[in-house]
Amino acid sequence: MHDQALLFTFALIFGSAALLATLAMFVRQSLIVVYLILGMFLGPWGASMVDRPELIQESAHFGIVFLLFLLGLNLRPGKLITMLRSALTVTLISSLIFFAGGYAVASSFGLDLVECLIVGAAMTFSSTIISLKMLPSRDLYRERLGEIIISILLLQDLLAIITLILIQGVHSDTDPVQGLALMLLALPGLFTAALLVERYVLDPLVAKFDAVTEYLFLLAVGWCLSLAMIGELTGLSAEVGAFIAGVSLATSRASRFFARRMQPLRDFFLVLFFFGVGASINLLTLGEVWIHAVTLGLLMLILKPAVFNWLLVRGGEHRYDAAEAGLRLGQASEFSLLLAFMASQSGLLSTHASDMLQLATIITFVFSTFVVNLRLPTPNFPPLAATPTTNPDEDPVEH
Repeated sequence: MHDQALLFTFALIFGSAALLATLAMFVRQSLIVVYLILGMFLGPWGASMVDRPELIQESAHFGIVFLLFLLGLNLRPGKLITMLRSALTVTLISSLIFFAGGYAVASSFGLDLVECLIVGAAMTFSSTIISLKMLPSRDLYRERLGEIIISILLLQDLLAIITLILIQGVHSDTDPVQGLALMLLALPGLFTAALLVERYVLDPLVAKFDAVTEYLFLLAVGWCLSLAMIGELTGLSAEVGAFIAGVSLATSRASRFFARRMQPLRDFFLVLFFFGVGASINLLTLGEVWIHAVTLGLLMLILKPAVFNWLLVRGGEHRYDAAEAGLRLGQASEFSLLLAFMASQSGLLSTHASDMLQLATIITFVFSTFVVNLRLPTPNFPPLAATPTTNPDEDPVEH
């Protein structure tokens, strides 16, 4: 019976998504919006046809893990350090501005000090999933624009992880200061260990069995999930562990093969992620929070592109790259949703504040993807003159 329920759930989600996505493609709308809408109307607060959101949320977590793994696969360690150093100032200044904006809006709505701090913190991050999924491959892997966006997102993710550790430490036996200290020790340790294993174990295995593509695929998935698990156990998060796994394989002779074979797996779980986000929205309470949520969401949609544009231009970036990066980073983050959930579970956020924060985040998702899809090249609708970045017929392993 359990297997039948699982089959029905996945058939309903992906069958409905395929139908609605077909319509969306004709009107040039983002597929991400399709998944969100389906979650809202098929989930427990809508038609309740999918009444087990915890199953979807657990599965959807793999989408973020594989996304960060694929991102790391295209960043060599030396290049990664240079990118992060160049984006540090922009990320810190923009985070302070977004925090102040979110705090001010929350305060004007009468929320208490702790709730204002949490709302401000949640608004500092941009969505890694949306920003990278809407970025064409040529920009993601080879262009300066991709380097700018990736650098900012990675630094924001580290700030988000620190924030989550602090939230976890407030109502648990874990000391948040101790948690941060362990994270700072674990990060270089795990990174160094991953590079050593790749050089002395994985790379020889790839060289010996490079003709067996199924084995290479299993090796990549196993390495990704193993590092994700270790990252979770050491307090770094599964996402950071998966990213380190990808970076360690970036110098491998089979890195391009790994990237191509993992993309369908990533997309499968990302559909579940956005469906789960939509399913988590309580449609019955929207009438109580929608004015506050719209106000907060619109502020971020206006403030984020403008601030990133201004800071990047002042930092010496070309004004066209700065403007495009601002638009692509102009939304809240999946970490904002996770922060709202954890803070609500810990009693730091009221139900009203949590619903407002989640709805505001969803609003930024929808409108940001709509604007990007309408004005900028995306994988869904590439420019007519686009050329492929890889040859699909080339050998999977570079010799």
